[in-house]
Amino acid sequence: MPIIAIKVDVDTERGTRLGVTNLLQLFKLFAIPATFLFSLGPDNTGRAIKRIFRPGFLAKVSRTHIVGVYGLRTLLNGVLWPGPQIGQRCAIIMQQAAKAGHEVGIHGYDHVLWQDNLQSWSPAQVKQEFQKACDEFRRIFSRAPLTAGAAGWQANAYSLSAYDAANLLYGSDARGVYPCFPQVGTTQFKTLQIPTNLPTLDELLGRSAFPLATLDEYYLSVLRDDVVNVLTIHAEIEGMKYLHFFERFLKKAKQQAIQFQTLQTTAEHCLAHRASIPVCELRQGTVDGRSGTVAILEY
Repeated sequence: MPIIAIKVDVDTERGTRLGVTNLLQLFKLFAIPATFLFSLGPDNTGRAIKRIFRPGFLAKVSRTHIVGVYGLRTLLNGVLWPGPQIGQRCAIIMQQAAKAGHEVGIHGYDHVLWQDNLQSWSPAQVKQEFQKACDEFRRIFSRAPLTAGAAGWQANAYSLSAYDAANLLYGSDARGVYPCFPQVGTTQFKTLQIPTNLPTLDELLGRSAFPLATLDEYYLSVLRDDVVNVLTIHAEIEGMKYLHFFERFLKKAKQQAIQFQTLQTTAEHCLAHRASIPVCELRQGTVDGRSGTVAILEY
């Protein structure tokens, strides 16, 4: 049967406080393990308004009803008032995820800053920003992180180098098909990459070909049994406005005896057979339904 690994990207303070709490209850109901990746620094969501000039950004905002998803106050964080420090405000909730048996890792320090600026940063700037996230993770969980999944699937040679320096078990920064060791140009990196290989809900919402009423069946229909299906969800989307949709999907998946595991379990299984893991080029590309460019793995 197909296996699903659920990666929960947590972007905002509100998503941590409300969305993560909802998802923890839902995962407990269905006895599902998941991987939670937390944004740990300031919630500066409002500064994402600069993306208005990116191709496809306004269309995505329109069809995903972004105000209803994130809430007006969150969309003004970092603009009309300082962005709240997520790690400081929500440490207990993050710790609850770990205590419930879920995997926890890094989504970033300042989510918007990383997503919008990584490609223009120097190696020193990338290392410094990632170190902030590592330090905050260690403060909250009293241990070093084993994994990270970059905000907005923004990764490059500098960020992969920072992962190697941090001795992560694996990263999940890109879109692709199956796990691999990433390479940029002639440089190969040692940290395993486990890509997202299913479309995200916000890439499908509002599109006539993907009506919400049948999206759960669509997801079930595209699952593969020759690779772990990595489904990235968002605490602010599946954990809040679309919680009932996600519950319906999980219920049907469980009825079909589909298995669930964390990304860490996936990584450990892969690394037990390290010699068979391919090397793939990481480049910048586009994904249908998502504005801007993201990290893509070429096989």
